Amino acid sequence: MFGHWWQVGGAVLVGILAVAGLLGVLFKDTIYRLVLALSLFSGADQSNRFNRIADIYPTSTVPASRRPRPFPEGAAIGLPRKFRFEDGYSQSDEFLNSTDTSALLVLKDGELCFEQYALTGGPDVNWLSWSMAKSCVSALVGIAIEEGFIQSIEEPITKYVPQLEGSAYGGVRIKDVLQMSSGASWNEDYSDPKSDINRFARVFAFGRSFTKFAVSLRPAREPGKYKLYNSVDTQVLGLLVAEATGCTLTEYMRVKLWEPIGAESPAHWILDSDGVEMAFGGLNATARDYAKLGELYRNHGQWHGRQVVPSDWVSASLTPDAPHLAVNAETLPDAPRGYGQDLGYGFQWWLLDGDEGEFAAMGIYNQFIYVNPSRNITIVKLSANRQYGVGQTEAYSREMESIALFRAIAQTAGKVRQDDEQDAEVPMTMPARQGTWG
Repeated sequence: MFGHWWQVGGAVLVGILAVAGLLGVLFKDTIYRLVLALSLFSGADQSNRFNRIADIYPTSTVPASRRPRPFPEGAAIGLPRKFRFEDGYSQSDEFLNSTDTSALLVLKDGELCFEQYALTGGPDVNWLSWSMAKSCVSALVGIAIEEGFIQSIEEPITKYVPQLEGSAYGGVRIKDVLQMSSGASWNEDYSDPKSDINRFARVFAFGRSFTKFAVSLRPAREPGKYKLYNSVDTQVLGLLVAEATGCTLTEYMRVKLWEPIGAESPAHWILDSDGVEMAFGGLNATARDYAKLGELYRNHGQWHGRQVVPSDWVSASLTPDAPHLAVNAETLPDAPRGYGQDLGYGFQWWLLDGDEGEFAAMGIYNQFIYVNPSRNITIVKLSANRQYGVGQTEAYSREMESIALFRAIAQTAGKVRQDDEQDAEVPMTMPARQGTWG
């Protein structure tokens, strides 16, 4: 009798395992999405996920340019051994390792002078942009205006995206949305599981409609008066481009941006259940192609003699034209700490203090396209900083520390001064290297 029940129990267990295996196969994609989305801001290592988003999420493809244009190689430079930050110094290799840096690329005068990869990064590896995508979407808005698809940024965004009527975006100027001043109720505190951005993470996890989520937002304050960083503002800008041009964001980017700048690799956009791109942070591209966006703006929207983005749009994008957009402007008392709170803001670009005209595209987990036009420097850093969002302070985000490193690189580019410990560099050789930092 016991043996009989043992056999029955074994058969049941085998059946359960078989069903579990079948469910695992059927819902594999959903499981992978959940693992990524629900592990965000938890301290988990994401370096083996940000490099293969197209294997986890449904995506569209922006093909590489038919005329790819690699950067010419310049004289190899090194990194400062250490750099000044706050009241002391940070060691460059320690900082790069501790922020899980997968790629660091430096251009000077448009030439590639430093390129190194670690973890799961590589020259041909696509990496999730997170909010660096916002600056790309801004470029597409500017191009659409130049082409006459959008008449003016003074118009309400609902003229072009009527499905937003009745939401926080009803009657709001396109300009206010571009400047993160839409007035929508929003909380982008990554460390708060109940925040709006983490509510969106659950939409992201299950592939639900990004547009329906945007429509659900309600107004909280007068538009155009306060900067409150809101990723859904960029999501509706993506809808604006698509509705105004009659193209998907993917296709418009292919024709108007990726092809003209000679992108060397295909890019991908994360899609929702309706096939709509995650405009605020779902771009996946290589470090070299991200650098092309920085170089494009460093050169006032011109790429090797062709005006790809209107020069006046670039200038307006990099100008904080209202007091609430200036560096160190007074912020809302309920705004979460961190994520560029003390930086200025333009049209989806972050603006730095000082007199060198620096600006940056930034994404969570320490994604950066940093540009110093005064020194002809563009730097890309792709990362998976596992401490990002675990807490609200700079100690977790390490954004200002990243900028301090970029400034040190810009100041010492091309100079090797081994006699000065502060500025001494570790020479690196071309071509690209892969391994640990230091």
